[in-house]
Amino acid sequence: MICNMELKKLISKVNVAETNGNPEISVEGFHSDSRKVQPGFLFIAVPGTQSDGHLFIGKAIENGAIAVVCQVLPESRQAGITYIKVTDSAEALGRIASAWYGEPSEQLMLVGVTGTNGKTTIATLLYHIFRKLGYKTGLLSTVCNYVNEKMAPATHTTPDAIELNALLAEMVEAGCDYAFMEVSSHAIDQKRIAGLQFKGGIFTNLTRDHLDYHHTFEAYRDAKKDFFDRLPAGAFALTNKDDKNGTFMLQNTKANQQSYSLLSLADFKGKILESHFDGTMMSINGKEVATQFVGKFNAYNLLAVYGASVLLGQKPDEVLVLLSTLQSVSGRFQPFRSPEGYTAIVDYAHTPDALTNVLNAIREVLADKGNIITVVGCGGNRDKGKRPIMAKEAVRLSNLVILTSDNPRFEEPDDIIRDMAEGLVDVDKKKWLKITDRKEAIRTACLLAQTGDVILIAGKGHEDYQEVKGVKHHFDDREVIKEIHNS
Repeated sequence: MICNMELKKLISKVNVAETNGNPEISVEGFHSDSRKVQPGFLFIAVPGTQSDGHLFIGKAIENGAIAVVCQVLPESRQAGITYIKVTDSAEALGRIASAWYGEPSEQLMLVGVTGTNGKTTIATLLYHIFRKLGYKTGLLSTVCNYVNEKMAPATHTTPDAIELNALLAEMVEAGCDYAFMEVSSHAIDQKRIAGLQFKGGIFTNLTRDHLDYHHTFEAYRDAKKDFFDRLPAGAFALTNKDDKNGTFMLQNTKANQQSYSLLSLADFKGKILESHFDGTMMSINGKEVATQFVGKFNAYNLLAVYGASVLLGQKPDEVLVLLSTLQSVSGRFQPFRSPEGYTAIVDYAHTPDALTNVLNAIREVLADKGNIITVVGCGGNRDKGKRPIMAKEAVRLSNLVILTSDNPRFEEPDDIIRDMAEGLVDVDKKKWLKITDRKEAIRTACLLAQTGDVILIAGKGHEDYQEVKGVKHHFDDREVIKEIHNS
């Protein structure tokens, strides 16, 4: 672990506009949170979504900062403090974090996965495949972070720049050869991945999501594209050719362009041959493989995993064999068989497109031989525009829908459900009902289900909490289902 570093070396890859003071001083650490600054530290003032770090420069100096990186120099500067003015302090933070931890991404085969849906599944399955191939491997995902076999719970899809580089450095220290990570649009926009050297990037798909943050679909799309724009010439860019935004992502990339598809010619071409609730038989580049995954959306995920593995130098036949051994990621189309003969499926689907994909996968297998009961809600303090769309899609593809609470956060659950119900104005009231208490909603679905039916419990997947008024209360859809089945 580094104990100190010369400031000049630490900012060597940062776009510096102006220096005031001595850049050859040695700093004992760094942080972008003034409360975590200690004597001898460098403070990076980053404009944030909640507050501007520039307002806390004085506090950071009070806490012992001897140098400051900022986009705007303070009007009054203290003697003995070195001020570094940069064009983008968020970008600078990423590059400083990377330098402090010894440029860990350059010592790993780091692959990023971005898109609306499928990121967790693809990154996690790649992690498992490369572990099975005998490599020490790291994973950064929504569900969990792994440094080879060591697990660390995840708090964000993509950690902040400091935590991210610390984890990558830990992977290097543990002897990892590969690392696979989800790359969220927030992380790209906030420059959390600045300074990282990716050996490959994967694009899954793009549908409406996070408009509470990006405001427009175009801004959301462009954030994803920026990831591919920054890939170096020696990397690969693997995109879903069947998504209309797949080719858009590649417009300005220097990386080796590759594609996967179920519908047209591509570098990695797949076809679904048979579908069952216990798996899918498909062909990939002309060779058949039996998988333990269900649905077209998972067929795309497996194609991306196969393509990336091959592009990373693995033998195609060996990868196909390993694909057949993989199991679904926790909370992603996770089935639970009941003693009464119905199937409950827990899935993280929390966007209209993801919900549609999962329901279509269920319909394909059911082939009208059973009913679909969907339990679904929407998160509070997030994109309100998707709420009526989610409800409408759920009702369109289900026999019965129960609208319920998800993570209401600082909103009232009944207000969220009311927003969802606005998409059901012209829908027969017999096709949906409202049960605010999520546990009761799931229990009611189980009571209504008959032999051969399928219950989809959507929105929370792997999450083991419900967030209400800023407090996370323990709640796990999977535990609720098991409790009901065992009662």
